[in-house]
Amino acid sequence: MRTAGDPARPPIVLVHGWAQSGGCWAAQFDDPELCRAHHLIAFDLRGHGDSDIPADGYGDAAVWADDLAAVLAFAGAPAVVVGWSYGGLVITDYLRAHGDAGLAGLVLVGALTEIGRDRPGARIGPAMRAALPAALSEDPAVAVPAVVSLTTAMAAEPLPGPVVQRWAGTVLGVPPHVRRALFRRDASSAEVLAGISVPTAVVHGTADAVVDSSAAEYALGKIPGATARWFPGVGHVPFAERVDEFNGVLRESAEVRRG
Repeated sequence: MRTAGDPARPPIVLVHGWAQSGGCWAAQFDDPELCRAHHLIAFDLRGHGDSDIPADGYGDAAVWADDLAAVLAFAGAPAVVVGWSYGGLVITDYLRAHGDAGLAGLVLVGALTEIGRDRPGARIGPAMRAALPAALSEDPAVAVPAVVSLTTAMAAEPLPGPVVQRWAGTVLGVPPHVRRALFRRDASSAEVLAGISVPTAVVHGTADAVVDSSAAEYALGKIPGATARWFPGVGHVPFAERVDEFNGVLRESAEVRRG
């Protein structure tokens, strides 16, 4: 787990996406203003990064819910929870089990909120479709090119080569059986989203080729009072492509929650 800022400050918990790690939030941890005002907490999902790699549990919504609940307990105060990509699904898992009474707010970033065939909150974009199923293979000759292509396509404008290599390496560091297991789920979240009562911002790049923009529209149509924050010309990683603007959204969201 990575933390920054004063634990006495309002917490922001950052949940990364499929086959990534808490390290993806580096630009947020490097923002002095954000760290002065908040207690930032980023963790690695089970099977990812530096976390343990249990043999099972990846298809169990209750397991994901309890994992996030443990991090929120560590936060020690109602947190704004930020979910990127698959992290949005982890948030809906948590809400299904625990509700939102202990949360200060939500920020969904290029997020999936459902998973399974024909689920509107699970629609992926052309870059992800092109990478599957190769990116799940145990054969490095098959997986590596697919993962590099997917990582390159995350941003609308090219990210620096070292960043692409680091993020691709993070994906490949997640065991293939974990990468596969995360897609072997089926979950509808319509009722979960409709029951959200905390202020929620839905952030999505208009050029996102990994998670389709219709997934964001679905969340916006279900969550009462949700605010849309579209990033024109931005891909799947607005927190890395438009750092200042994205961090501004986090600050604004946290201020609304303190109200």
